[in-house]
Amino acid sequence: GAAEGLGILGVQAAGDDPAVETAEEAKEPAEADINELCKDMFNKMATYLTGELTATSEDYKLLENMNKLTSLKYLEMKDIAINISRNLKDLNQKYAALQPYLEQINLIEEQVAALEQAAYKLDAYSKKLEAKYKKLEKR
Repeated sequence: GAAEGLGILGVQAAGDDPAVETAEEAKEPAEADINELCKDMFNKMATYLTGELTATSEDYKLLENMNKLTSLKYLEMKDIAINISRNLKDLNQKYAALQPYLEQINLIEEQVAALEQAAYKLDAYSKKLEAKYKKLEKR
């Protein structure tokens, strides 16, 4: 009958096997147990939240340290830029001081080129004169 039907499903009636425990009726836990469970839950929740807040706090400390390092790097870069600017001003002043000499060099270069051309012309003219002299001497 009914007991055999339960046996097919793998469920046995309590009377069929002495090793099977019978289910107890669900009853409310005692007041003290509820208080202990609530305390345990609140302690675990507090531990969890403390962990979360600690992690967040550590993240903010890391960000703060990164910001400090970045700030120091920017200060170093600012000093380097100031030095470069100062050196560039010095170079510009030195170039400005050299400018008159550079202009004189250019002028001398032009004069030397003109003098060289005059020397070539003089050389050519002197060769012509020499040739005429020799021609006249032969006569």
